[in-house]
Amino acid sequence: MKQHTRALRYRLPHALVLTALTLFTASGVATAQQQDPPPAMPGTDCVQGEFCMWSSEFHAGEIARHDLRNTNPEECVALPEDMDAKSFANRTDRYVTVYQDRHCATEGDFSTYPGDGTFVPQAPFAVRAIQIWN
Repeated sequence: MKQHTRALRYRLPHALVLTALTLFTASGVATAQQQDPPPAMPGTDCVQGEFCMWSSEFHAGEIARHDLRNTNPEECVALPEDMDAKSFANRTDRYVTVYQDRHCATEGDFSTYPGDGTFVPQAPFAVRAIQIWN
């Protein structure tokens, strides 16, 4: 009987460690399988070379697209009267200034954003006009 007890004392810690490792590993696998896939990159419907604005925050709602095919550099371009942009993405390789005023007046708020992938999910003010720089 003593020999059986001695063997049990020797093997019990090993068995407990293996059991614990099995439980931790199994719960990690179950958690990994239950996770949702990562969300899509915001503004992915705005392609490289475009400056895109959305009527809602977080790149949702109506979209307005501008690039060098439809917007002259250094020219103030107003959004349509029925649209104020609440989020935007600069995927051009140029700086773009966004304006609160539809005529690019500097009496209202304005900010300039660098190109090559600047995503702004919540604009600091309602954007009503833009200016693409050379």
